[in-house]
Amino acid sequence: MRKRTNGIVAMLLTVMLVLAACGGNSGGSTSNAGATNAAGGETGGASELKPYEMTVAFLSIGNTKDLAEVQAEVNKITQAKINATVKFLPIDIGAWQQQMNLMLAGNEPLDILVTGTGLNFGTQAAKGQLVEMDDLLAKYGQDIQKVVGGDVIKAGSSNGKIYAIPSVRDWAADYGLVMRQDIVDKYKIDVNAIKTLDDLTAVYQTIKDNEPGMAAVLPEGPSFSVIQSMVGSVIDPLGDENGVLVGFDGELKVVNWYETPEYASLVKKARDWYNAGFIPKDISTNQTTSEQLIKANKAFAFMAHMKPGYESKESLLTGTPLVAARISPAISTTSSIANIMFGIARNSEDPERAMMFLNLLYSDADLINLIDYGIKGKHYEVKEGNIIGFPAGVDSSSSTYNPTHGWMWGNQLLSHIWEGDSADLWTKLDEFNKSAVKSKALGFSFTADPVKTEVAAVQNVKEQFKIGLENGTLDPDKYLPEYIAKLKSAGMDKIVAEKQKQLDEWAAANK
Repeated sequence: MRKRTNGIVAMLLTVMLVLAACGGNSGGSTSNAGATNAAGGETGGASELKPYEMTVAFLSIGNTKDLAEVQAEVNKITQAKINATVKFLPIDIGAWQQQMNLMLAGNEPLDILVTGTGLNFGTQAAKGQLVEMDDLLAKYGQDIQKVVGGDVIKAGSSNGKIYAIPSVRDWAADYGLVMRQDIVDKYKIDVNAIKTLDDLTAVYQTIKDNEPGMAAVLPEGPSFSVIQSMVGSVIDPLGDENGVLVGFDGELKVVNWYETPEYASLVKKARDWYNAGFIPKDISTNQTTSEQLIKANKAFAFMAHMKPGYESKESLLTGTPLVAARISPAISTTSSIANIMFGIARNSEDPERAMMFLNLLYSDADLINLIDYGIKGKHYEVKEGNIIGFPAGVDSSSSTYNPTHGWMWGNQLLSHIWEGDSADLWTKLDEFNKSAVKSKALGFSFTADPVKTEVAAVQNVKEQFKIGLENGTLDPDKYLPEYIAKLKSAGMDKIVAEKQKQLDEWAAANK
């Protein structure tokens, strides 16, 4: 059983505040320029390179008990191809920000790290803690550029320079409601007729009237609000929702999202659903996941942002067949692309070799499958074609390597497909990404450093009001005006003005 990508990534964004972005230091020296063939370049090979051990820090998610064994197998590949060994450094999500701050501020061994819009990418770039990648990509990252090009690779930019590379995964999301198939069938709910949020009200009423003790709708997770998973269908958050673009076909006009008619309409909808009894009364304090509540027969559905294969993964997690009503097209923004990226730390003693390793992550299927799934025959076995699963007698609870982090590493489309997913999942995902509605600000990354004091003050205000308004527990007629006033007092208008200034500069440079 593999956990879903979207929930984990969005949770990271919720927990870790984006602080700043810009600046950096160049790592484009040419000490190994004669050996670029080791990573897809022009001449030479691994034998011409001096041995090097690189430290790679990543988010520890799932079970990595056998990481040392996997690392040994990974090093057989990297020694042969770039004469380097890899020392993996797994760090728990809760400790990530503090440990990264300490490592990057000091001079601890660190070559490659996971970064992103919710993982302090902005601050790291602003402080020069990440190496500029433009020259390195040109010399040692040809395979990366084949699969991550155009506006996508710009998502890892600041001030026109590339500092991080997005992983190849779902770069977009569509939005809607995930429901129990058995309840849908029982009440003959027409999933295809659900096109708007208004269409959901009648569905929820059916559940409330006929299924006592079952919540009609839940948020995507304990750290979410009921309407939060729909916000991305309405706005480009431009990183943090502190100044947004409303819609995807208008001008590049940054506004305070929380004082727009669209936001007022959404929180009023949440309030109506809460008052009608569709949303549980303990929604703001209950930390039980939506999957657990569905599994316990206490919930019918949850709001979600999705991708191809989402329902099948959620069905595995809940043990119950699920079906989704999608009420928005797939939408791609810088935030959806730049959630998870890889950067090269300024601590690295060999940025060229670090880029060679990154290039392998986007081109070497054997390497990707080792990192994603472990050792063939021990941690997984091939079922048929490109479909894999646990070996006989092993499941998710007994596996000694089940990290569930394929979305984090390089090019996920190179990896095997876990049983239960469609055999053409990666083809569908590639088509999904290509067909998504693209924000006009795709590639723009906000530098929050000039307004970091205001960002912190605004975040404190959000923590008082946002979840309550968006779950319907706070009356928007009373509390929304107070929320807006306190946001303004905290400096929201200054943030919006700064973001507009930077967006205008970005647009002028990208005509």
